[in-house]
Amino acid sequence: MGQSQFVSQCTADAMVLAAQKLMNGHLVAFPTETVYGLGADATNESAVAKIYAAKGRPADHPLIVHVHSMQAMGDWAQEIPTYAIDLARDFWPGPMTLILNRSLLARDFITGGQNTVGIRVPDHVVALALLNAFHAIGGKGIAAPSANRFGHVSPTTAQAVKDELGSFLNEQDQILDGGPCTVGVESTIIDCTGDVPKILRPGAITAEMITASTGLDVVEPTDSNDAGKESIRVSGSLDAHYAPAAKVLLDQNPHAGQGFIAPATTTTPDGVIRLASPTNDVEFAQTLYASLRKADELGLSHVVIEQPTGTGIAIAIRDRLMRAANGR
Repeated sequence: MGQSQFVSQCTADAMVLAAQKLMNGHLVAFPTETVYGLGADATNESAVAKIYAAKGRPADHPLIVHVHSMQAMGDWAQEIPTYAIDLARDFWPGPMTLILNRSLLARDFITGGQNTVGIRVPDHVVALALLNAFHAIGGKGIAAPSANRFGHVSPTTAQAVKDELGSFLNEQDQILDGGPCTVGVESTIIDCTGDVPKILRPGAITAEMITASTGLDVVEPTDSNDAGKESIRVSGSLDAHYAPAAKVLLDQNPHAGQGFIAPATTTTPDGVIRLASPTNDVEFAQTLYASLRKADELGLSHVVIEQPTGTGIAIAIRDRLMRAANGR
């Protein structure tokens, strides 16, 4: 991949150029507060097909549309419930994706053939600058899954995007470097097509936060009353996902030669390769994916991870680790 694709200074001019690249049907990888996304014009079927090709992503796996503001919800969705507007007002820009009934603008190549669409306003200065520059030249939204090969560990730095996808991008595509991501795990995905909000993928926006915003009880993935119901397909919902090449083992005693990710209060046994020592759950989320990538860079065969307990973003971390432990 040519150096021209790797933008280290995200200037206003760089945003205008990147927006024009999107309008011309090219791909632009960009940072969000959660992970880096691989973006294309969400109304351009051939451009979106390039995302699927670069990622090796199944064609029926839907994409999230990133928009510049909550006012753009009406372009992509219809029959928007009041509680979804409450959520958007409270948590956008932020690490939250709303699943809504799609409008005519949201075509099958975005939704995976479903009648719903995922929408998000990211909370990152570079992402918002790009979305606003794209909106200014008539862009409706940027479809952007995580900027990695399908099933692999999501990238939280521009260098990780380059390492992962560099050979799958062409010289017209671009990577915007906005530094490391601050949240580190993907957005909370909330189904807003029913009477009450339903969490389809946990993230930094928790059930307690959703209830505080909407005044409604929240259906969570583990709720027994939700068992057996057909679920909407969303990003990152497969049992095996977010996985390094190394085998991930959860809550075991690590042995010499294995990688180890655990809270800072846990000591490292002799001969074990410590990959991360987060001091709290927020730091755990921020460092998780980079630590898993480090395991592969070191050529480790196994990584043992002591999972965080409790609620909040720890739920999202355990969700990603469960899928990572199932491999790719």
